[in-house]
Amino acid sequence: MIKTKPCPCGSELHLENCCSPYIYDGVVVPTAEKLMRSRFTAYCLQNADYLYNTTHVSQKKYTNKSDILAWAKSNTWQKLEILNFSENTVEFKAYYLDENRKPQIHHEKSTFINFQDAWFYVDGKFY
Repeated sequence: MIKTKPCPCGSELHLENCCSPYIYDGVVVPTAEKLMRSRFTAYCLQNADYLYNTTHVSQKKYTNKSDILAWAKSNTWQKLEILNFSENTVEFKAYYLDENRKPQIHHEKSTFINFQDAWFYVDGKFY
């Protein structure tokens, strides 16, 4: 992995100064919005462990690492657009090419929870 490349989350920072410390070094994510950005980056990097570990325990019965990894690998993640956010919600559009190289947009308003000083993804409303 080349950490000096631009971070996929769209922050205009290098990966090493943006999402990489959250994904690889265990640095605590300070906000729901930064967790959303780091989760998008984890999809780009195909890091299913991080995605699974940042999913709230109440939702883990609905997913598993192999499904997360399959979804990450079957798509080519292109761009994240944050439309709106509050303390515990983030509305975004994730642009990607599906397995047939067809352009897609995943539009979601995600809900997050801060539990024991860590942010977790809970669920999302899809548009």
